[in-house]
Amino acid sequence: MGKITLEGLAFYSYHGYHEVEREKGNHFELNITVDTDFNDAAENDDLTQTVDYEKLYAIAKEEMANTSKLLEHVVNNIGKRILVEDGVKEVEVSLSKFNPPINGECKRATVSLTLKN
Repeated sequence: MGKITLEGLAFYSYHGYHEVEREKGNHFELNITVDTDFNDAAENDDLTQTVDYEKLYAIAKEEMANTSKLLEHVVNNIGKRILVEDGVKEVEVSLSKFNPPINGECKRATVSLTLKN
C-alpha cells in the first residue's frame, strides 16, 4: 500500500452558510490523500497501474465549482467521487476556508473527512 497526496490545491469558490459568502466568494485550500496499492506502477513505470493525479484534480475542480453552504458537504462530495476511482482504498479530504466570518480573528477554518472502501 502507498499514499498519494495532492497538497495546497488553491481555489476561489462560493461556499458558505451565509448568502453573502456564496455571492462574494472566498479563497480555499484543498488537500487530498488516497491510499492505494501502486506497487505494480512503481515496478513497471506505468500510469495505468496507479491513481492519476489529474483525475483527482479534475474531480476536486468540478466539486469546488458547485456552490454549497457547508464545507462538510463539499468534502463529502469530493471524497465519495474519488473513492470510486480504480485502486482507491481510502481517501482523506481536507478543505480550508480563509478568513471565515466568525466575528473574530481566524486565519482559516478546516473540515476533514476520511472515507474507506
